[in-house]
Amino acid sequence: MKRAWQRMLSGRRLDLLDPTPVDIEIEDIAHGLAFVARWNGQTFGDWPYSVAEHSLLVEQIFCHQNPKIAAKWKLAALLHDAPEYVLGDMISPVKAAIGEGYGTLDDRLIAAVHIRFGLPAALPVRIKRAIKKADIVSARLEAEQIAGFSKVEADKVFGKLAPEYAETFKIHLRPPSEVRTDYTARHEALLSEL
Repeated sequence: MKRAWQRMLSGRRLDLLDPTPVDIEIEDIAHGLAFVARWNGQTFGDWPYSVAEHSLLVEQIFCHQNPKIAAKWKLAALLHDAPEYVLGDMISPVKAAIGEGYGTLDDRLIAAVHIRFGLPAALPVRIKRAIKKADIVSARLEAEQIAGFSKVEADKVFGKLAPEYAETFKIHLRPPSEVRTDYTARHEALLSEL
């Protein structure tokens, strides 16, 4: 059988086909996500817009939309794209073209991540939907602010955006090392709230 694991900088060997929570470290996730570019790198600026930065924004939007939500669900929002630290980020049309194989890997990895950090392997449907709602708002903001979409095009592809979001959430591109540090710090802060 061919190798199906990846060696992480922590020294862990993560089996991509059968991941276990014990092989997952937040430092590996934060590092990987800080270096994975969203939009296939097709964004304005001198730094790529990373999945880690996107995850921080999604968690902020999620908290804005759900002000009294429990810390564990905030943590789930922060970790919503965690599997991409080993799978990379693919735009939605590519994920759809690949089909079930990608989804199966993603589901196994996110379940292991959730268990590692004290969350249920599968999130309640209402939480999953709420995180997706925040994720779509983030994508809409990103599309217009950094990915070259006009307002009309972004509205057509991602839906219209309430003015409060555009006023409240501004995207700033930063070096991966800063984003990695902030992602890890936010994770630690949320764990301390559990």
